[in-house]
Amino acid sequence: MMSLSRALAATLAAVSLGLSLATTPALALEAGKDYVEIPPQPVETRSKVEVIEFFWYRCPHCAHLEAEVQDWVKKLPKDVQFKRQPAVLNDGWLPLTRAYYALEALGLVDKLHAEAFHAIHNQGIDLNDPDTFFEWAEGKGVDRKRLESAYKSFAVATKTARAKQLTRAYRLTGVPAFVVNGRYMTSAYITGGHPQLFAALNGLIAMQQQKLAKGR
Repeated sequence: MMSLSRALAATLAAVSLGLSLATTPALALEAGKDYVEIPPQPVETRSKVEVIEFFWYRCPHCAHLEAEVQDWVKKLPKDVQFKRQPAVLNDGWLPLTRAYYALEALGLVDKLHAEAFHAIHNQGIDLNDPDTFFEWAEGKGVDRKRLESAYKSFAVATKTARAKQLTRAYRLTGVPAFVVNGRYMTSAYITGGHPQLFAALNGLIAMQQQKLAKGR
C-alpha cells in the first residue's frame, strides 16, 4: 500500500508540473529579435495596454497584413486598446494621411479602411490624388462635399501635422510597425514573419498586462 501511495503521489506531482509548464508563456521575448525599445512615449490611458499600428495606404506590406490585423484585433482582450496611426516618413505620404483623417472625421474608417487598401493595391486607383480619392469615396456612397470639407479642414490638417511629429518621435523607419504601451516596437521585419510578429505582440501585451495587474 505504501508503494502504491508513493506511485500515486509521484504521478500527481508529474501532472501538476505538466500543468504548470502548460500555463507558462511559450514565448521568451528577446530584445532586438522580437522587438526594439524606443524612447518612452505618452499613452492615452494607464488602465489599458495601448497598441498602435503605424501604416501607410500605399505600403504593400500594410495592405498584405491588413486582413490578419483585423482578425487579430477581434480577439484582443478588453484591457487592450488598439489604435491605427498613419505614418508620415516624407511629405509624399501627407495626402493619404489626410485621406485617413477625413474618413475618420466622418466615422467611415471601419467601413472604408480596408477598401482603401484594396482600391490602391488591387484596383490600381491612385487615392493619393485628392480628386480621385473624393470620386472613389463618392462611388462608395460617401457625400463628396462633406468629405472634401473634412479633408480640407483645420482639424484634419492639425492631425496630419501631428502624425508627422509622431513618426519622428517614435523613430519610425518603415511600416507597418506596432508599438506597445509607448515603449516597445515590433514588426514583421524585426521578427522575420507575420506569425512571429503576432506572437511577439501577444507576448508584449501579456508582459504589460502583468505590470498593470501589479499596479505599475
